[in-house]
This record gives sequence, C-alpha cells and structure tokens, in this order.
Amino acid sequence: MTACPTGIAHTYMAAEKLTEAARSLGHEIKVETQGSIGAENLLSDNDVRDADAIIIAADKDVDRSRFVGKRVLAVGVAEGIRHPEQLMERVRSAPVYGRAEGDGAGTGSETRSAPRGHGGGKERSVAYKALMNGVSYMIPFVVVGGLLIAMSLALGGNPQADGGLVIPDGSFWKHVNDIGVIGFTLMVPILSGYIAYAIGDRPALVPGMIGGWIANTGSLYDSKAGAGFIGAIVTGFLAGYLVLWIKKVEVPKFARPIMPIIVIPIVATTVLGLFFIYVIGKPISWVFTHLTDWLGGMTGSSAILLGALLGLMIAFDMGGPVNKTAFLFGAGLIASGNQTVMGMCAAAIPVMPLGQGLATLVRRRLYSEQERETGMAALFMGLFGISEGAIPFAAARPAQVIPANMLGGAVAGALAGTIGVTDAVPHGGPIVAVLGAVGGVPAFFLAVVAGSVVTALTTVMLVDVAERRKGGGQPGAGGGAVAAAAGGSVVGAGAEAVVAGVGVGGGAGGGGAGVVARTAAAAGSVPAAAGEPGPDAGGADGDGADAEGNVGAVANEGGGLGEDPASEVLSGYLTGQTVKTELVADEKEAAIREMAELVAATGKVADADELVRVALAREAQGTTGLGEEIAIPHAKTDAVTAPVVGFARSADGIDWGSLDGTRARLVFLIAVPEAAAGDEHLRILALLSRKLMDADFRARLQEAAGESGILRVLGEIQ
Repeated sequence: MTACPTGIAHTYMAAEKLTEAARSLGHEIKVETQGSIGAENLLSDNDVRDADAIIIAADKDVDRSRFVGKRVLAVGVAEGIRHPEQLMERVRSAPVYGRAEGDGAGTGSETRSAPRGHGGGKERSVAYKALMNGVSYMIPFVVVGGLLIAMSLALGGNPQADGGLVIPDGSFWKHVNDIGVIGFTLMVPILSGYIAYAIGDRPALVPGMIGGWIANTGSLYDSKAGAGFIGAIVTGFLAGYLVLWIKKVEVPKFARPIMPIIVIPIVATTVLGLFFIYVIGKPISWVFTHLTDWLGGMTGSSAILLGALLGLMIAFDMGGPVNKTAFLFGAGLIASGNQTVMGMCAAAIPVMPLGQGLATLVRRRLYSEQERETGMAALFMGLFGISEGAIPFAAARPAQVIPANMLGGAVAGALAGTIGVTDAVPHGGPIVAVLGAVGGVPAFFLAVVAGSVVTALTTVMLVDVAERRKGGGQPGAGGGAVAAAAGGSVVGAGAEAVVAGVGVGGGAGGGGAGVVARTAAAAGSVPAAAGEPGPDAGGADGDGADAEGNVGAVANEGGGLGEDPASEVLSGYLTGQTVKTELVADEKEAAIREMAELVAATGKVADADELVRVALAREAQGTTGLGEEIAIPHAKTDAVTAPVVGFARSADGIDWGSLDGTRARLVFLIAVPEAAAGDEHLRILALLSRKLMDADFRARLQEAAGESGILRVLGEIQ
C-alpha cells in the first residue's frame, strides 16, 4: 500500500514508479489508491486471492487484514519512489502476513499478528502512527465539546455578583453545555481507543476506550482527578500491545473465530482496567495528595516562585492530576479570603490554548490545514478559560508543545503573582476578567498575553528544530492531526502538510494505494494495458486527489469542448503567458523569484514579494524537488487572487535538493489563494506528478520548441 498523508505528489509518484517497474520486469500489477473519502481501482477479493505478493509503501497506518496469508513487504513511501525494482525482488521472500484462512483473501479476518515494517525501508514507527491516529479521532470531540461549552457560557450564562457565570438549570443553554461536557468527557477514551486500534486493530478498540475512561475517572482509584490525556496515551499503547501479545497465543482451531470478538476484548479490557486501578492509579492518587500538601507549605513563600510553579502545573497536563492539583489548591483558598493564588492560576489557564492557537497564526506553514482550524477553535476556547483546547497539539507533539506550554504558564503565573492579581471565582481566562471577577485587570491581561506569546514562540521554535532534525521533512505532518495527522512525507516534497492528525481521519484502515503484483510466471501473459494509468488514473478526464491521496472525479474547469488544448492547460491556470522557455536564474531562490514575476504578469498576483516569501518558507520545510529533474514549488497565500501555474525550463539545471540528486530542469510554480488551497493545488499536484513520471513526456517537454510547442505537450495533462 502506498500512502503519504501529506504529499499527493509522492502517493502518485510511488504508484507510477511501481507500475513502471512491474512492466519492465514482466509482472502484472494492480494499484489501488485509497484515502479518507474513498478508493479508486479498488482491489477485489479475487485480486487479493490471485496475487503472489503485496507491497505496502506507506507513511501512515493502513489496514492489512485483507492480506492475511499473503507475502507482505512494508516500507516507507520513499522506497516505492527510489527503489521500485528492488521492492519487486524483495517481496518474493517477504514473510507471510498473519494466518491464512479460507481462500486467503483475509476478508473476514481480524488478525494482525505479523509485525509491521518487517520489509525494511523508512516506514514511520508504529508508535508514531498510532499516536497520530488517536489524535485525529480526538480532535472533533475537543473542538465540538469546547465550542459548545464556550458558546453556552457566552450566550446563556448569567453574570453573578462575584464575577462568575452560571447557566440556569433546565434552560436551553444548560442542555447545550451538557452536550459539550459529554464531548469533552469522550475525548479522552476516544484518544486511547484509537491509539489501541492502530496497534491491535478492532479487538483493541474496546479495551483502549474503556481503559481511557478509567484513566480519566479518578474516583475509580481514589484520586480527586483523573490522569487526563497523558493517562489516555498510556492506556492506548498498553491496550494495543496487550492485544498483540494475546494474539500470539496459540489456541485450538475451533476457538479462533471467537478470539477477536469475544475472548481478546474481554481479557484485554479486564486485565488493563484492573492494572490501571491497582497499579497505575495508586501512584496518581499519591501524587495528587502530596502535591496538595506541598503547595500548602508554599503559601507563605515568594509570590513569583509560587506563581511560576502553579503556572507550570496548570500547563503540564491540562485536566490531569497535576493540573487539577494546582487548580483545586487555588480554588480552595478563595473561601479563606486568599484570592491571589487563584489569580495566578486564572492567568495561566488560558495560556495553552491561546499560545497554541497563536502559533498556528505566527508560522502557518508549520501546520496543516486541520491544525490551523483547530488552532482557531483553541483561540476561542482560550478566551473562555478552556485549557483543553491545546490537548490535540500536546498529544501530537508532546516533546515540543508541553515544554512550551509550561514555560508560558510559568511566565503568566509568575507575572500575576508578582503584581498581585486576584480572582474571586474558581475559573480562569479573559472571560472572568471581563465579568469583573478579577482584581488588577490590566496586569491580568499583561500576564496572559506574555504567557501566550512565550508559548507560541517557543512552540514554533521547537517544532521547527524538530522538523529540521528529521531531515527537512514536511512539518505539520504529525499533527495533525492535529491532524493528525499523520506521518509527514519522508521524501519531504509534494503537497502541503495536513493535521495532526488530521490526515489520519481514515484511521488504521485509511489511506493508501494498494499494490498487488503477480509474477509473469504465475500470470501467464501480461496484458498490454496492465498497470497503465488509463483515463481513470488522473489523465484526460481531470481526475484529482485530495490531501489524503484520494482520487476523485474533478470536472475540468474552464475550457469548453471546442477549445484548443494548446491555449490553456490545467483548467486554464497555465497559459502561454505563464510559460518561459529558459530560466535566467541558476539557483533556487532566484528561480522562484523569476517565476513569481512571470505569473504576476497575469494580474492574478497582488504581491509578488509575498508570494516569493511563502514559497521559500515552504522550501525551508522540505524541498519540492521531486527528482527526475523536476521541481514543483508551491504556495498558498492571499497575495494570490486566483489560482495560477507557471512553467519554465533550465538548460543547465538548478540544484533543488532533490531526493535523487538530479538538478531541476523542469520547474512548475503553483500559486493559489488561501480560500482555494483546500483542493485546487492538491488536484494540480496530483495531475502533474502522475504525468511527469512518464519519461517520454518529460523528454518531449524538454525538446519542445517555443511556448506553443511547450503548451502542446503540457496539454496532454488534461
């Protein structure tokens, strides 16, 4: 299966390369492209049954249950692009996946006992994929629950004398609030359940969800606060790997059918639940109790130190035991007349969602579309003191986000403590200041703003450093998620990043292009059309693809039946006005600037300098040099008023940092406005990447004489 959750180009490049390699070696092959909204060229049960072997080239989790009993080779998507011939040879000796049952198609099997990644290559780790899978399913619950709670407070809350908000029982907005609370309650078990599902498949879903519920319900293990999202991550991984371990136990043949639906879920749920209650839960309760006592002994110490400490605790686990310890400590002192401690907490509470939301605005290119949408929701939740709005970011990138949150929380708490901010109600965020519950309002907002800015800038810095250490991979691929999502493009080029998760909406079974190969010896003769893209593979009918690699029919925009294909290419986005036969520039930045000026001449670019800046920022995240002497720089920016595509050639080639080391001689610039970015630039990338894998097409494009000749060749893309 090929799947690159953030790179449309790589999904199709891998599919085309594998098809070409199969044809050259005399094998019959069928390729299935699959994403979160459907599949093209779907592999039937007969296809799977008749196949000699399966190749999976993916940077995200895919469902392998239908391949039980088949030789399966699993690698990263980059391997499918770089070494397709080697994969054809290696798959011959690949291990047989799972246990063969029935006809070997695996259509009803729940078994996923074979280890992942056994084929080698640069496949994303199982832990990474599982975490992104859980985050992607959790995000809707966080957003829906948080926004419903915030909306009910804003529209249905009655201001109180102490500055708080109370929603009358039985009112319409109370019911809306209750629905939001349910969403928040479910987000933790959902995170845990789908982490487990990505590891152990369906038998792990129930123990993962129930384990997450237990982790979030402190009363089950004598704690005043649950373990929150951190506990959910722990239970998710424990459930997933526990199920994998149980699957390895040999059982009589008659018991196998009931294992995945009865035995495994019951045993795993019971063992995990009791383990958490009696083993993990007790330390959590101990930590809660002793942290409270410790804080009680610090009330007479330095206000700066106490504020910083409370801010660190508030920001650490956002609803977990450490957060709840600090919050309840501050709330408990209100009745005794000490409102300054709650003032420190109130300033720190909104910093995490506000800071993470601000980070998605400060460095948009580091985040996927879904992460940016989640960031906007987090900003709104932050205004109402709902710290859980930052959980998707923390779950997707804990090593970067949690330290940034804690630093910002410490700054906010320390400033509030230094200036003597007070809070008369057990709540935080700007909403309590607006309603009059806060003493020292200007200082309160200063602390909140300072903490949020520190969180945002620290997050951006740490995420940027982490992505660069990965080798310049596309940021935003993790999460995203928030995405998402999940796993970034190993190649580091192609389409924009999607969420944390976000890109992982398909879950364990989503995303990918299935590759079924049959050797010439087994297949007899190889049909002439085997593996050819055909009209349904993104050719003349204008099929496109979404951010997950889905292929769907996209009507050609612009251009009627009688139009000359040489006059307009790619729905009219590329015309003679945006073609240059020879670039003057001899290095990447100058080439991007030259092409930006080329497309600006169409009147569709309001600010060429901004277009250049955004395109270069995209290059900083990962090269858009696809190899095969091709580069496709692209930018999403409101400096562009309408989608436009430029093309230019370079006789000597330009060093674009391509995966295969070739210099870029064929350069396409794709520029789209933010509003159109969700589909158009991905569709264009999909069409280009597929056609550009044709060596004959590239050669004719290099040799075409003048603009009209170039347009005539490019017209084949439509």
